[in-house]
Amino acid sequence: MTHPYAELDRPPLSPRPLRAALIRPGGLWTALDVVAATGSTNADLMDLDAPTGTVLVAELQVAGRGRLDRAWNSPARAGLTFSMLLRPTVDRLHWSWLPLLAGVALADAVSGYADVPARLKWPNDLLLGEDRQKAAGILAQVSGDAVVIGIGLNVATRQAELPPGATSLAAIGATRADRDPLLRAILRGIEARYLGWIEADGDAEASGLRAAYRDRCDTLDRDVEITLPDGGSYRGVAYDIDAAGRLVVDERTFAVGDVTHVRPG
Repeated sequence: MTHPYAELDRPPLSPRPLRAALIRPGGLWTALDVVAATGSTNADLMDLDAPTGTVLVAELQVAGRGRLDRAWNSPARAGLTFSMLLRPTVDRLHWSWLPLLAGVALADAVSGYADVPARLKWPNDLLLGEDRQKAAGILAQVSGDAVVIGIGLNVATRQAELPPGATSLAAIGATRADRDPLLRAILRGIEARYLGWIEADGDAEASGLRAAYRDRCDTLDRDVEITLPDGGSYRGVAYDIDAAGRLVVDERTFAVGDVTHVRPG
């Protein structure tokens, strides 16, 4: 049976009520815009000398990229495709936690709003449902004193529009799959996590970020294979996230790599 959300019209997002709900004195978000289409929201923000807390949302992104330069495509108004520009006031050594911070807030918002199991695959994938299918990716890029964090989340995407191994809130049968309130929940969650992290001077342990990520990370206690940027690979058991946000596999730590969860047998 086709889930009813898969047949709904895909209404556009309206920037004015989003700004009214999210931009406030003393808050993180300072500017928000919604565009009908663009190549990449990350690239657009990296080209701008924008203030910290700037958010750019695209109804259609035609040249979006994920980690390892993979393409990220979604039909118009079917998902949430947006980027945030932040200028962290903490030591750059702690900036590696920012995509993980966004992942925790994303998982919390999706599970809380849509009432579906949401887990994280290190370092940047959101997995939904008992089958742990990918529904979102996160890409963080540094530009000078700024970090641009992009999120692509499948919301109302039909199963036939998804690549193999992917899912969306509609495809998984979520009870709620409306983009406007979901975007508000995600951005409020990122704001709360980020301000707490800044207050702790970027310390993931003191801010509770490390514990929160470990609690939501589906990669831990699994047999994994990591494909490295140089083409090499390593297989072992992932058992921790260290103080720098790196994945600990056996006695080795990895700051980057493409992780595959190896199924038993």
